[in-house]
Amino acid sequence: MTHRVAYYRVSTLDQSVEAQREALGGGFDEEFVDEGVSGGTLAADRPGFGKLLGHVRKGDTLCVYSIDRLGRDALDVQATVKHLIDKGVTVDVLGLGPIAGDAGKLIVAVLAQMAEIERNRIKERCDSGRAAARASLAATGRTHRGKASLGRPMAADGAEVVSWRKANEASISQTAAHFGISATSVKRYCAAT
Repeated sequence: MTHRVAYYRVSTLDQSVEAQREALGGGFDEEFVDEGVSGGTLAADRPGFGKLLGHVRKGDTLCVYSIDRLGRDALDVQATVKHLIDKGVTVDVLGLGPIAGDAGKLIVAVLAQMAEIERNRIKERCDSGRAAARASLAATGRTHRGKASLGRPMAADGAEVVSWRKANEASISQTAAHFGISATSVKRYCAAT
């Protein structure tokens, strides 16, 4: 019996796989998820993807939102797809359709390389922007975009959040609701103390 299997990955716990799930349309026999797992992690080293590799069988179809969900870089994507195709699994990438056989491996090689090139361009732009912000901050006390510091502004005063949570014996979700911030911010403030 063949199965339709979905795999979703997001880099941070603040993100949600729901957009990927909605885009793929559902109707899956199994779903595997990696939340808070960096795209820099090899596919086989991701907990959810590792379980998926042990689960899929010949004739199954693996559905993913984009080719970059399948590996850390072009080489990892190619190795992952080759492993799946050699195992008899069809890889179905949103917008590309089913990938199988030698022609599928070639298509994946090209697409994975293009995705890696784009990631490198994004990284270069981000690094350049951070360097400009640091230089401007050192020279003028403001970043090149007029901010007083690098990074995100604090959502709330961390010490106040921790103090209120302790005084009220509140849960993380209660504290987040009280201050109008995310549970992740509350966890970060509490971990810092």
